[in-house]
Amino acid sequence: MKKTALFFGLFFLTISLSSFEMHKFYVAIFQVQFVPEKKRIQITSRIFLDDLNKALEKKYHKRTSIGIGTEKPEELLLLKKYFSENLILKVNGQSQSLNYLSSEVEEDVLVTYLTIKEITKIQNLNIQNSLLMDWNSEQQNIMHFTANGTKNSLNFSDSSKIQMLKY
Repeated sequence: MKKTALFFGLFFLTISLSSFEMHKFYVAIFQVQFVPEKKRIQITSRIFLDDLNKALEKKYHKRTSIGIGTEKPEELLLLKKYFSENLILKVNGQSQSLNYLSSEVEEDVLVTYLTIKEITKIQNLNIQNSLLMDWNSEQQNIMHFTANGTKNSLNFSDSSKIQMLKY
């Protein structure tokens, strides 16, 4: 009787555990900070390299190796273009252009530094963040904002690509 109960217990445990599948979590993190004394917004993004390269390849039909060795100048141009098309900020109703500063690799993540210059004050931010969503509809982009002494966080997804903050 004990052997039969043990057999059935192990059998059901095996069946139940084998029905679970590992699922990758698709997320990118952005830190956005308004620095009034420098009259600019500083943006730091953290995006998984494999996801970014797959998204660039799907969008532009060119295989890229961003963060894997040395990027070719045309790959860096594609990266800048991709950011400018998919990360759009309007400050106080005015569209702003992103200035790409640099990128670095931390393990399997590309850390990218961007700025928006000549911002004297922020009353509202209209943000469109659709990075990687054209490649994977499960992508989520979490943005943490610090401006005017206030901290906010927003979660962007395929169903919520545009959001607004008021200060």
